[in-house]
Amino acid sequence: MAENIYNGIINIFKEKGFTSHDVVAKMRGILKQKKIGHSGTLDPDATGVLPVLLGNATVLSDMLTDKSKEYEAVMLLGVSTDTQDITGKILEKRDTSNLNKDMVKEIILSFLGEYMQLPPMYSALKVGGKKLVDLAREGKEVKREPRAVYIFDIDIMYISLPVVKFKAKVSKGTYIRTLCHDIGEKLSVGGCMESLIRTRVDRFYINDAITLKQVEENRECIKKNILSVEEYFSFLPKINTSSEFDKYLHNGNKLKLDKKPENSELYRLYDSKDRFIAIYKKEMTELKPFKMFL
Repeated sequence: MAENIYNGIINIFKEKGFTSHDVVAKMRGILKQKKIGHSGTLDPDATGVLPVLLGNATVLSDMLTDKSKEYEAVMLLGVSTDTQDITGKILEKRDTSNLNKDMVKEIILSFLGEYMQLPPMYSALKVGGKKLVDLAREGKEVKREPRAVYIFDIDIMYISLPVVKFKAKVSKGTYIRTLCHDIGEKLSVGGCMESLIRTRVDRFYINDAITLKQVEENRECIKKNILSVEEYFSFLPKINTSSEFDKYLHNGNKLKLDKKPENSELYRLYDSKDRFIAIYKKEMTELKPFKMFL
């Protein structure tokens, strides 16, 4: 048995060469704890913020995946690859001598706002129960539907053609590799991603991220950096049940709302002993269990 069971979210700096699953496997080995997951897959060659979910926080995976993210990317124009990044097989090289900085900047900024993005074959998305990346490695290509993504902000850090470095704040489901590819296509020269750093996921920033080595060498590092589920949801209104309703809360039953609830969709639910039990969702005059943490 593990000496300690950790519950909460820890901001790990994913290093180059590790898959997101590798990080989880490593954390399981370090902590001797099975119930560990992550939120928001990063490609093996990408680095940066990877929220790792421990214990009861593993149920938050979908919620964190839905959050906006920020990246620093380097784009190489004039080169198209099958993976849409520099690690892939080169499909085509095109001349970029007709490009100028103003033209490139204008096209990049034209992607601000919502646009329809076609998910790449080399991705973890599943079709018919099989990951697209596995199908791609078998030499197969399947039909994918474009999805609406949102580019909240793009900050061009420098342009030294054919290389462009930029920061981007994007919605869930946005592939920066595909954004680079699409920018290249709109410029009629092709493009791919040369490098990627994820600098933020929701409230987790790269400056606060810790490495696997730090976790391995100093267990106190986890205690100092872990964010409990209760803390993560501290912005939500709090409701305590009375003792006669504790059993209903503990069992995840529906609960009746007070006459004048706060204007919120989600609530933190505590029992009569002030123990944090769950997140409930408001539906009409009822509260229904959304995430249970007992």
